[in-house]
Amino acid sequence: MSTLCVPSQVPPVAEDCEQLHKAFSGWGTNENLIISILGRRNASQRKLIRHCYAETYGEDLLKALDKELSSDFERVVLVSVLDPPERDAYLANEATKKWTASNQILVEIACTRSPKQMNLAKEAYHARFKKSLEEDVAYHTTGDFRKLLVPLVSTYRYTGDEVDLRLAKSEAKILHQKIAAKEYSCDDVIRILTTRSKAQINATLNQYKNDVGNDVNKDLKADPKDEFLALLRATVKCLVFPEKYFEKVLRLAINKLGTDEGALTRVVVTRAEVDMKTIKELYEKRSSVPLDKAIAKDTHGDYEKMLLTLIGHVQE
Repeated sequence: MSTLCVPSQVPPVAEDCEQLHKAFSGWGTNENLIISILGRRNASQRKLIRHCYAETYGEDLLKALDKELSSDFERVVLVSVLDPPERDAYLANEATKKWTASNQILVEIACTRSPKQMNLAKEAYHARFKKSLEEDVAYHTTGDFRKLLVPLVSTYRYTGDEVDLRLAKSEAKILHQKIAAKEYSCDDVIRILTTRSKAQINATLNQYKNDVGNDVNKDLKADPKDEFLALLRATVKCLVFPEKYFEKVLRLAINKLGTDEGALTRVVVTRAEVDMKTIKELYEKRSSVPLDKAIAKDTHGDYEKMLLTLIGHVQE
């Protein structure tokens, strides 16, 4: 569930635009006003604001924000203003330009968006970068990483609840055989994880646990330092329990030596309107500290205020 605190009476779009324009005018920038508007509007409302701002002032709101803001606060605001498909395209493009650690971002996008959302992201990618996402992923990855990631970003999964239990049993057996033989990147493992519906994968992994006695991810930890195995585990988590996956990403981003602002910003912005309420509950249960307190301890200033606003901690 969403944690955005959208006002019960949302001002007219033109008024929001006027207030934002005022926030940029005069000496200094009114960051609190920016947060109070953009941190408390949903994606469709922000899209209307951006369109209205361009029509009224002849400038893309993103460019206006870019001129006024800086550092981590600038990034969290800019990424939140992007329309979700455009945001996914932007994040995916960033990820293709980096190596292994950023492959996880591609997994997040491919495995936690609906087929329709993924198609919209790929259309946005094509429009913005004049290439296909599949093309860039294939070009910037190699070996086992390419073998997994290209079909992940290419697939159009069935989204229904129907499950073939006989198929689940046979594919659970295949997974166990291949994992036991350490054939982690074999065609069958890749095919099952990249093409089956989430309901079917859940049934298969439940059968795997019944047959073997372990979760599949436990058996994929044979070598904790193996980056491909880490990517396979991320794929499984994003497909079967994304809230738990994102809770761990937040926990690692906050608790590591030096905050990982990139991961913190990405998760808060992309999940605020999806399942952040559940993620917050999981975080507090796992860490014995509310997420808002953990963020407040590890961040500061306007960046902290924007993050806290997006996760529902709004101070009037």
